[in-house]
Amino acid sequence: MSDESVKARLLAAARQRQFLEAVDRDEAEARFRRHVRMCPLGEERVPLREARGRVLARDVIAAVDVPGFDRASVDGFAVSAADTVGATPQQPRALRVNPEVLTPGVLPRVPVAPGTATVVATGGMLPRGADAIVMVEHTDTQDGEGELRVEVHRPVAAGDHVAAAGSDIARGETVLRAGQVLTSREIGSLAAIGLAEIEVWRRPRVAIFSTGDELIPPGEPMRPGGVFDSNGAILAAAVEEQGGVPVPQGIVPDDEAALSARLAAALACDLVLLSGGTSKGAGDVAARVVGRLERPGVVVHGAALKPGKPICLAVTDGKPVAILPGFPTSAIFTFHEFVAPVIRAFAGLPPERREAVAATLPMPVASERGRTEFVMVSLVEGEGRELIAYPTGKGSGAVTAFGQADGFFAIGPHTEAVPAGATVDVTIIGSHRRTDLVVMGSHCVGLDLLIGHLVREGLFVKAIHVGSTGGLAAAKRGECDVAGVHLLDGATGEYNRPFLTDALELVQGYRRLQGIVFRAGDPRFEGRPPAAAVEAALSSPECVMMNRNPGSGTRILVDRLLGAARPPGYTSQARTHGAVAAAVAQGRADWGVAIETVARAYGLGFVALQPEHYDFIVPRARLRRPAVQRFLAALAAAPVRAELAALGFTVGE
Repeated sequence: MSDESVKARLLAAARQRQFLEAVDRDEAEARFRRHVRMCPLGEERVPLREARGRVLARDVIAAVDVPGFDRASVDGFAVSAADTVGATPQQPRALRVNPEVLTPGVLPRVPVAPGTATVVATGGMLPRGADAIVMVEHTDTQDGEGELRVEVHRPVAAGDHVAAAGSDIARGETVLRAGQVLTSREIGSLAAIGLAEIEVWRRPRVAIFSTGDELIPPGEPMRPGGVFDSNGAILAAAVEEQGGVPVPQGIVPDDEAALSARLAAALACDLVLLSGGTSKGAGDVAARVVGRLERPGVVVHGAALKPGKPICLAVTDGKPVAILPGFPTSAIFTFHEFVAPVIRAFAGLPPERREAVAATLPMPVASERGRTEFVMVSLVEGEGRELIAYPTGKGSGAVTAFGQADGFFAIGPHTEAVPAGATVDVTIIGSHRRTDLVVMGSHCVGLDLLIGHLVREGLFVKAIHVGSTGGLAAAKRGECDVAGVHLLDGATGEYNRPFLTDALELVQGYRRLQGIVFRAGDPRFEGRPPAAAVEAALSSPECVMMNRNPGSGTRILVDRLLGAARPPGYTSQARTHGAVAAAVAQGRADWGVAIETVARAYGLGFVALQPEHYDFIVPRARLRRPAVQRFLAALAAAPVRAELAALGFTVGE
């Protein structure tokens, strides 16, 4: 490619017009739905064995009674209630037993005349002349004078222990109504009235593409610059959850001809979903291909939302086509906002009901004027059982942000910040589960191990990684049960204990070895003692570090190590040990400070600095909670301590 061609491509990329028109959310939804018939796509008849989860297309009217005849609901004797009046154990009423036994499926031949009774089993048909059943437990049978007699010790009233014909379902009764989702219970009712097939709404077929040269199907080897395609799996599962049938189309590269051909074939489905390629960037072709659709074609390209700004919505001949952003959180959020309601309408399902709860923000949240921002949060209970909403802070590129959040709240387009302590309305995602144990603070694989043991014991544990300082603050406010911390006091050189208050208890955890991580073989670090390694890094202008975030225990250690020096990369801040190691392993940085366990996982060299104390802070008011006691028991258990030691942690010192 010539220099001029390269220059032209660079210029086109630099000058790209990213969005046609960023409209607000409600306007985007209105434009989309204006061209889509929000109603079921048609009926189909399915066998009852395939009906679970389907939506009834018509009311179901019973053509038979259930039960279809008067039947016994206990084992005993069919009698006329009048023959049992006044019966007691001391003065029983004696009745002659008729010569037949009525088990289920046997038609009565002998009527129950006054002074007689017929043996009947549970489910047996009530004979003519009988109006009640005497339980066998309330009788004695006597064999004498050539005939069998039964003594009744307790009177019964007419109708006792009899399931009357039609008492469950009566002929002509509406058993189920159109729009009901069929579960095992409804299917049982349908079978009880003799139906082997049922009319349901046809489920919409949804074609799903992932676009981009960087995408790799899960299961294939990773390559440099590659990203495993998670959106395809996420969206397929989400389509099923909303009542649709996913039709995976796989990954399509950034090639207009290939994507155009695949899109034309996919329009045989009821709805088409693409993810990635919405921003009209130099490598994004999906918007250009979808932009050629007509009648009416693209109706929305860009919404004043965060996440989800690059959403592209189109309709062609009544068929919806949506290009969702490539970042996973943006993709799934915009799916639920714009696409899920259409799928539900096509499937005959009612709009999804969303619960909202009031919660308090523990920290300020900044926003950008001009667009509505949706902030994902995790909910915990405060000291007074009020709800606290912790922003997850993972960003739209995180795969887990939507799945790990309990809900979200909206910041309006004219608001730049929501202050700490403000009350926000949180829309719940899915079902908000009761939490047994809330763990906050610094993340560690050792903590993951402990939580794993508790989860296998049946506890529901919520872990929110807000750093050591954030965990300490949450413990002081009574917003968590346990906080994992490794805070170094700069004045005393002691870990964690100097930060306690009278309301907090320190529980000894384990020791982690902190050190300088670098790519193996780097002569600036390999085989050098810590002071010499740091000196070599500082004397090399091209030696870039990856720092840690302020407030973390590692950042305090780094600042003590560097003194007044500020090497290249000092302002680059990673929030986890793993992020530091990844930056070094990928060559974006040359060194940083992390724990030995992480260095081993990334295959990095390691220069030991000092052990740090990873301990647990527990609010004293929560110390006796059963879930906290189970956490402490797990921490003290010999098998767990052995597993921690196997990970490279020092336990019990």
